[in-house]
Amino acid sequence: MSTREPGPTRGPHELAIAEVAASLGADLERGLSEAEATQRLERDGRNELVGKPPVPGWRRFLAQFRDLLVVLLLVATAISLALWALERETTLPWEAFAIFAVVLFNATLGFVQERRAEAALAALEELSADEAQVLRDGEVRRIPATGLVPGDLLLLEEGDTIPADARLFETAALQTAEAALTGESLPVAKTIDPLPGPATLADRHNMVWSGTAVTYGHGRALVTATGMATEVGLIAGLLGETREEPTPLQRDLARLGRLLGAAVLALAVAMSATIILVSHVRSTAALLDVLILGVALAVAAVPEGLPAVVTAVLAIGVQRLARRQAIVRHLARIMHEAA
Repeated sequence: MSTREPGPTRGPHELAIAEVAASLGADLERGLSEAEATQRLERDGRNELVGKPPVPGWRRFLAQFRDLLVVLLLVATAISLALWALERETTLPWEAFAIFAVVLFNATLGFVQERRAEAALAALEELSADEAQVLRDGEVRRIPATGLVPGDLLLLEEGDTIPADARLFETAALQTAEAALTGESLPVAKTIDPLPGPATLADRHNMVWSGTAVTYGHGRALVTATGMATEVGLIAGLLGETREEPTPLQRDLARLGRLLGAAVLALAVAMSATIILVSHVRSTAALLDVLILGVALAVAAVPEGLPAVVTAVLAIGVQRLARRQAIVRHLARIMHEAA
């Protein structure tokens, strides 16, 4: 993780390039020396975004069983197996197998979709700038983008992915695509003049931003921030700190699960109590039969297919979005994003 180079209170977009260079200890003619760049890299860290550690596959798979409806189905499976064992039937407990198969199908479908989304995101990360063209010791060099430091002199050409935040000081019809960061759908024409005061990111036309791309022209810029200190890095840091809240769909399904759980329990108790009172059950064997019947009715009332149907419908929606170049990491999020 890298840090922003200390400088004046005003942002680099408000300063003349000579002031920016002075605050960063940079040379606009020769660039940094290799020795100085190495020292800064050791001090500030690599120019890369630091994300959350990857979640192990087994944990991601087990997370598919967190929904209350799925828990109810697992309980129903266990009860079906228990009833089969108590009744000592000769046939296999096909009902329990069927319920568990539905649960397993639901979990596998969600797991596979999340794995595909993670793989797609990893592929996108590999498309980010892996090299940067800089001026060091008076010579043009191509270095790994992770080796950039504040104060480096960055050379930009058409088609380049910009590897760090930087203050422009030389441009030739330079335009950049900044939609991913600012939402501006059209290429942005760049300038080198300092701005008179504070401005939004979209209005800082003398700056280029990490993760954006050069669509036309060429230019030179002085790196002002790298790694997690870039604007996209600050956003990534905020996202990493954000607690993941359940979506409206997840809340609705959890509410439905609680209602079904209460209804199923009430049904089992009511049916068992009614049969005991009406039939005047006296023996232990008869009482056990009544309880087994009540539990069987409760298991039958659980909608085994609902989680699988919901997952299948969401998966279809995710695939349709994927054909439009959109990636959804978690199935349940699709309804939230649609809203």
